[in-house]
Amino acid sequence: MIKRLAAQIAVLGVGALSLIGLGAASNAIAGREPLVAPLIAQDSVTAESRVAALNDQLKATRLELERAHQVLEFSGRYSIPADLSAMIYDNAVAVGITPALGYELVRIESRFQNTAASNMAAVGLTQLQLRTARAYDASLNTSDLMHANTNLRIGFSYLKDLLRRFDNDMALALEAYNKGPTLVAAQQEAGITVKGKYSNAVLRNVKQRT
Repeated sequence: MIKRLAAQIAVLGVGALSLIGLGAASNAIAGREPLVAPLIAQDSVTAESRVAALNDQLKATRLELERAHQVLEFSGRYSIPADLSAMIYDNAVAVGITPALGYELVRIESRFQNTAASNMAAVGLTQLQLRTARAYDASLNTSDLMHANTNLRIGFSYLKDLLRRFDNDMALALEAYNKGPTLVAAQQEAGITVKGKYSNAVLRNVKQRT
C-alpha cells in the first residue's frame, strides 16, 4: 500500500510540476494570481492527503490552462488584446453564458470598442442603456459603463436574465436584448414573428465558431 502511494505521489508530482510551470505562464495573460498552491511538504500530511492534494492541484492547473488556451484563441480569432479577451471570457463564465456567445455579442454591439455609443444612449462593449444597468446597480452613471469589466458583467447578466425570462430560447433572448423584452413579449402575444436578423447573425456565427 505504501509503495503504491509513493508511486502515485511521484507520478502526480512530476505531472504537477510540469503543469504548474505551464500554468504560471498562462496566468500572465490577464494578470491573474496562480490557482495552484505550492506543493505540500511531504512531512506535514499523510501519503493519502498528498495524493489528494496533488490531484486537486493538477485539476486546477488543467482548468487554468484550458482557460488560457481559450482566451488566446478568441484573442487571435477576433484580433483583440489578450487582456480584453480574458475579461470577456471570465465575465461570460461568471454569469453562466457560453463564452463564444459573449464574444459575438460584443463584436456585434460595439466591435470591441469600449467607448462605443449609439444614438439610443447605449454605451460600452455590450451597448447598455443606463436605465437597464441601474436595474443591477442603482449607483451607476454613464461613465461607469465605459469601464470594461462593469459593462461586461452587467451586459452578460442582462442577457442571462433574458434567457431565463424567455425559457432559455436563445433567439428570443437575443431579440429581446436588441429590441427590449417588453416589445418582444408584445410581439409574441400578437403572433408576430419575433426572431430576425439580429439573433440569426449572432447564432450563425456562434455555431460556426464553437
